[in-house]
Amino acid sequence: MLKIRLARFGKRNRPSYRIVVSDARKDTKADYLESLGFYDPVAQPKQVKIKEDRVKYWLSVGAQMSPTVHNLMVSQGIVQGPKVKATRNRHQDDDKKGEGQQTAETVEEKPETDAKVDEAVEASQEKPSEETEEKSE
Repeated sequence: MLKIRLARFGKRNRPSYRIVVSDARKDTKADYLESLGFYDPVAQPKQVKIKEDRVKYWLSVGAQMSPTVHNLMVSQGIVQGPKVKATRNRHQDDDKKGEGQQTAETVEEKPETDAKVDEAVEASQEKPSEETEEKSE
């Protein structure tokens, strides 16, 4: 699958990015098929230059944009639609550890569950007593 994404270039503490089309399985520093423009976030104001016709061509071929590139395209008016959340969850391990902990929602659900269990226990206790009465007759 083809991906339109940012490839970082520039010096240390002075990043600049090329907007490139590459295979999604390759590293961003690997060869790319075409450079579609650049993005300089350090300059004031931020500089963005994008080849609009080439972007539309690659999208028509089936290339997918990364969330950050999508947001750049929306802000430049090349792509219509809302911006998407471009960050990823860096604390995935913390989230997995927290699965065993109870939240306020799970605590609130327990009394309802306990009430249902109590009702089921009471119902099951009533049935055997009725059956024993029938057997004794």
